[in-house]
Amino acid sequence: MAAMAEVRTVLWFDGRIEEAAELYVSLLPDSSITAITRYPEGEDPWPGEHAPGEALTVDLTIGGVPYQLLDGGPQFPQSEVVSIAVTVDGQAEVDRLWEALIADGGAESVCGWCKDRFGVSWQVIPRQLSELMQGPRAMEVTRAMLGMRKIDVAGLEAAAAG
Repeated sequence: MAAMAEVRTVLWFDGRIEEAAELYVSLLPDSSITAITRYPEGEDPWPGEHAPGEALTVDLTIGGVPYQLLDGGPQFPQSEVVSIAVTVDGQAEVDRLWEALIADGGAESVCGWCKDRFGVSWQVIPRQLSELMQGPRAMEVTRAMLGMRKIDVAGLEAAAAG
């Protein structure tokens, strides 16, 4: 039998990975930084871009899910191609997480999507959305959600109620 594999998502950054990791682990329970690997003394594989001692990778868990942040330089910038979706309970949690993510240079998008100040795309979803989208007025709930930036639970409930 093969040894157990470890799976994690790696997000490529151009600097500031320790700052990003600290933000991410502050957002949700069951989150922590588990390891930091630093650029060693000696020759930088990308000359002039990294100082010895700067973080090369940060291993962390966000809400119990493992990730690795890699400071690999500007070759592959963040995009919506990879994003982190978080389902939370209620409007207060949607508001708290949304505001923390868009603070200090993040940006709102549509349908619960936003980008944090590092360019990482997130979707903040209230648990009620999934429940209401399975009800008899799923189309109306979907239409309401499509017109929102940050998801508004009261708006979804109003659409479900007709």
